[in-house]
Amino acid sequence: MKLITIVNLGISNIKSIVRGFSTQGYEVKITDSPDDISSASLLVLPGVGAFPRAMEIIEKKGILKPIKRYALSGRPLLGVCLGMQLLFTESEEHGITKGLDIIKGRVVKFPDDRPVPHMGWNEVIQTKESPIFHGIKNIADFYFVHSYYVEPDNLRNEIAYSDHFGRFTAAVQDKNVFGTQFHPEKSQINGLKLLKNFAELGIIQ
Repeated sequence: MKLITIVNLGISNIKSIVRGFSTQGYEVKITDSPDDISSASLLVLPGVGAFPRAMEIIEKKGILKPIKRYALSGRPLLGVCLGMQLLFTESEEHGITKGLDIIKGRVVKFPDDRPVPHMGWNEVIQTKESPIFHGIKNIADFYFVHSYYVEPDNLRNEIAYSDHFGRFTAAVQDKNVFGTQFHPEKSQINGLKLLKNFAELGIIQ
């Protein structure tokens, strides 16, 4: 049975994402242990809340280097919402805070002329093939809750976009590292399919 290791930062309710995997027959381990992260075969970094606080927790728990080493290993890593944003170089939320720098780029706030948070169902349009979207229509609805979004330095890392009074990156991939701004665990059939696709991945070099 596939074991999904979910990083617990203690600042978000991860019951939904745990349920998203476990109801499909996958075993789930919730942890903040550097050893568990280092030995994981499939790693999920969820998150809700402020970027600076999340990075503070990651550093305090001593899991920054284990997550970065894991990302270089070829084993699949999925960041969800804030978890995806943490994969990037830096964020402008409450000042400039350095991120994990696994994917080059910045996290920025929606312009002042757009209502925030962006919350609810939105179409996600795939820009290139990715294994996490296998079997999901090229234009499909997913559920969002966020006020900031990512700007990858290289658009080749973008695998899908959405629109909130203007285009923004909705999902990214850099080899074995994936990220979704939307919440697959709250996105019903499409989201469960995406989680299953991720769970079935092997080593990616």
